[in-house]
Amino acid sequence: MRRWNGWGEESTVVELPAHGAAFLGELVGAGQVLADATLEQVLAQVPASRISAPHTLISLDAVVRVRHARGQSLPDWLAMREGRFGVFPDGVALPETAAQIRELLAWAQQQEVILIPYGGGTSVAGHINPQASAKPVVTLSLERMNRLLELDEESLIATFGPGANGPQVESQLRARGYTLGHFPQSWELSTLGGWVASRSSGQQSLRYGRIEQLFAGGTLETFAGSLNLPTFPASAAGPDLREMLLGSEGRFGVISEVRVRVSKLAEEEKFYAVFLPDWPRALQAIRTLVQARVPLSMLRLSNAIETETQLALAGHPGQIAWLERYLALRGAREGKCMLTFGVTGNRRQNALSVRQAKQHLKVFGGVFTGTLLGKKWSEGRFRFPYLRHGLWEAGYAVDTLETATDWANVDSLLNKLENSLRSALADEGEQVHVFTHLSHVYGEGSSIYTSYVFRPGNSYAAAMARWQKLKHSACQAIVNNGGTISHQHGVGRDHAPYLPVEKGALGIAALQALSTHFDPDQRLAPGVLLQSQA
Repeated sequence: MRRWNGWGEESTVVELPAHGAAFLGELVGAGQVLADATLEQVLAQVPASRISAPHTLISLDAVVRVRHARGQSLPDWLAMREGRFGVFPDGVALPETAAQIRELLAWAQQQEVILIPYGGGTSVAGHINPQASAKPVVTLSLERMNRLLELDEESLIATFGPGANGPQVESQLRARGYTLGHFPQSWELSTLGGWVASRSSGQQSLRYGRIEQLFAGGTLETFAGSLNLPTFPASAAGPDLREMLLGSEGRFGVISEVRVRVSKLAEEEKFYAVFLPDWPRALQAIRTLVQARVPLSMLRLSNAIETETQLALAGHPGQIAWLERYLALRGAREGKCMLTFGVTGNRRQNALSVRQAKQHLKVFGGVFTGTLLGKKWSEGRFRFPYLRHGLWEAGYAVDTLETATDWANVDSLLNKLENSLRSALADEGEQVHVFTHLSHVYGEGSSIYTSYVFRPGNSYAAAMARWQKLKHSACQAIVNNGGTISHQHGVGRDHAPYLPVEKGALGIAALQALSTHFDPDQRLAPGVLLQSQA
């Protein structure tokens, strides 16, 4: 069963190794453990629903309302663990068809109800949290709309319900010999509709593309009517209306159908790990690989601190010590950076790709370690979110943030971003452990994905105050130094205050006009993407 107060399935546990706790203790201090609330304590706080005319598609059950009240951001985590959710939805709608979505929109308009579109509940930017309102708030969950509706094997276009999560998408396609190839870290829980609405990026976007390359068309249900987006391979018929849906985050309407471009399953897929002697050479190496268009399916580069952290938290200290000795003999000592790359295709294509990658990386002192570490990464790539539980139980809070910028600015922005986090709690005498990787690379630039670990303090209020300092400091560093406020997590409410710096007043006005056009009364996810109008 899925956890009500954290990430993923209750049966999946990722513990912090003892030497990992010691590693963090030396860096940020002894852990500070806070007490967790029980589900029973939270259920006692759920108020009676304010819905005066219940709809047959809406559940008023308290447990269902609790499970749809929060996402997965660190503030959500703190609220769930403390048991202070704040606002609960008045009900949870569970449609199974596009017609039922339209029926719910009409009902909401008639009953003066606010709707929050909900996919897999994995938002880390405050997309799905109900806000205090004089009007009833209903979470509109698309989880029952999860089937493969059609597969055009000639055009390689699949049509899905928007609520299909990663495993549901892949299992239904793979049964027919195909794949979407979209694997965000939230893949186990996040949904196809959510990927489109938030402009998601998968770990193998280098081969398959981001969701905007995979999204072929679909249908959006709005208060103004249904908007059908046909699947043209290309068109010069004015602006592409698909761009209105991509990244709209539920403000314009509810996605009822998604058509995506799929690929036939590859014959072979392998992942390799290479260690570069230092960050300058590692950064130049990954840029060279992508700009040379070496046909890889994935590239990920950890900076020296993340590399050290990964090895410290990996477990098996004896094996890691052996690896460290081997790398030192080959010239990759303190300051080394781990690069992981993948090849996907037929065996001949993959062999040529690996050969090209080796030729480029050897120029920068790359030390190849084969496929063992790459296989470990592949097997555990969706487990990192579970580590939040192990860290929390040891007395540490962990969060992530991300951005993207051009290559000329990557090193500068990365350093400013990390330094902003390291110094954000200096007034409290607290240390913050910060580390970064580049996981989505392009010819012109790269994403920057940063994690930070800190002590929560002696109360939940202290933990929240520390997060607010850290988050604001990092966001300011991003938007003031040439980075986008979000490369893959979306805007939500957490990033909405910083969006005007990136879009400008005219851009924000255009987005607001679109929102008003499709949702004149602003009933859909108010405050998400665009801050609520006074």
